[in-house]
Amino acid sequence: METLAVGCGAGFSGDRVDAAPPVVRTLIERGGPAALIFENLAERTLATQQLARRANPQAGYEPLLELELRPVLADCLAHGITIVGNFGAANPEAAAGVIHRLAVELKLPPPRIAVVKGDDLSGSQTRPILRQHLGAGFDEARFVCANAYQGAFEIAQAIRAGAQVVVTGRVADPSLTVGPAMAHFGWSPDDWNALAGATMAGHLLECGAQVSGGYFADPGLKDVPGLEDVGFPIAEIAADGNCIVSKASRTGGLVDERTVKEQLLYELHDPAAYITPDVVADITQATVEQVGLDRVRLSGVRGHPRTATLKANVFFDGGWFGEGEISYAGPNAQARARLAMDVMQKRMGAYMALRFDLIGVTSILGDDGGRMLRAAPTGAATDIRLRVAGKHQELATVDRLLRELTALWTGGPAGGGGVRVAKRQRLSTQSCLIARDQLPAWFSMAAA
Repeated sequence: METLAVGCGAGFSGDRVDAAPPVVRTLIERGGPAALIFENLAERTLATQQLARRANPQAGYEPLLELELRPVLADCLAHGITIVGNFGAANPEAAAGVIHRLAVELKLPPPRIAVVKGDDLSGSQTRPILRQHLGAGFDEARFVCANAYQGAFEIAQAIRAGAQVVVTGRVADPSLTVGPAMAHFGWSPDDWNALAGATMAGHLLECGAQVSGGYFADPGLKDVPGLEDVGFPIAEIAADGNCIVSKASRTGGLVDERTVKEQLLYELHDPAAYITPDVVADITQATVEQVGLDRVRLSGVRGHPRTATLKANVFFDGGWFGEGEISYAGPNAQARARLAMDVMQKRMGAYMALRFDLIGVTSILGDDGGRMLRAAPTGAATDIRLRVAGKHQELATVDRLLRELTALWTGGPAGGGGVRVAKRQRLSTQSCLIARDQLPAWFSMAAA
C-alpha cells in the first residue's frame, strides 16, 4: 500500500503562517495520499481560548486560523490533501464556520468539514465527574473550564466518512497524525505497533520546525543552513507505522539523525512507555537512520495497549499576574537596578511575593525566591533591565504593583527609563485521570 505523507503546517499557536505553503507544494509534487496537520494547542493556549469564549461565544478558536488556511485551502481541496487541526481549541464549531466562510470568499466548493467533540468537560453535566476525581480540590466558585485529551479514532472515522477538513479541540498532539494514518491504512484500534509508529511520527511533526533544525540550531556547535527560511517537516508513513521524516523542498533547515533524536526524546518522560490516548509507545528498540539528504527513517517503535484512562486538565481562576520592566544604563547601572529592587520590595513586599530579574545578569537561571540574584556579585555591567513580577487574587493589588514600578521613573534611583508594564488573568491547573468510558468522543459534519 502507498505510504501516507503527513506534513506539518504549524507547531503551536502563534507559529509562522507562511510555513504551510511550501509543505503543501511539496506534498503536491510528491503525489499520492497526503494530509496536512496544524498543531495549535498547549495547556495555556486552550485555557486562554476558553476565557475568550466566555467573553464572546463566537470566539475561542485559534486566532491565526484564517491566516494559516487562506494560502493553502484551495490547493488542499483540489489535490485531496486532508487538513486536520486542533485549531478549534475551545470552540471547534466556530472554527468550522470560519473555514466555511473562507471557502466562500475564495469561491471554492463547500468543503466537507467534520468537528470532533468530547474533550470539553466544562458543562454542568460533567461537573460530578470532576468533583469525583478532584474531591476537595474542586472549587466550584473558581472553576473556569476542563478539557480531556481525546485520541485519533474519531478523526479517522471522520476522514473515512468523507471529511476534507477535520477540526478538533483538545486531542493528543500525535493523534492529529495517527488519525489520517488509521483512515488510510485501515488499522484496527489494537494494531499496537503500527499505532505506536504513527504516534512517534506525529510526535516528530507536532512541534513544527523543531525537528527540521529550528530549535536544534546552535551556532558553531550545531549549524543549520538557511534558518531564516526553515522548512517544516513531512513524515512519510508506511503501513507498518515506520516512517521517513523529511522537510519541505527548496527550504532551509535540515533533517538528520541528530535533529530527529532530539525531537524524539522531547517531553518523553519514559522511552519505554510514552502514554497517549491511542497507544503506549515504546522507543527503546527504535532505530534512527539517515537514508538520504534531509531524509531520516524511524523504525522499530513498539506499541502496547492503551490505558483505561484519559488525562484531563481542570482550570480555576488563579487571580492576576502583573509584571513590569525598567532599564538602567551607564556607570553603576547594576547598583542602581538593585536599589530599585530594594525600593520595590519595601513598598510592595507586604502585599505580595515579588520576583526580581536583572536581565543581563540573572534572569532565565534565576529563581522566584531570588537566592541566585542576591548571591550574584554586583558587577560593572552598564546595561541592565530590571524586571519585577507578582501575582495576587485581587486585580487592585496587581495594579498597585504596576503603578509602583512606573513611579520608579522619577521616584529614583537615577537614570531609569523605558518602563513597560502588563497584566493578565491567571489560571491555576489541576490534572486527573478519568476512565475513558466516562468521556466518549464523537464527530459530526458541520453545516455549510
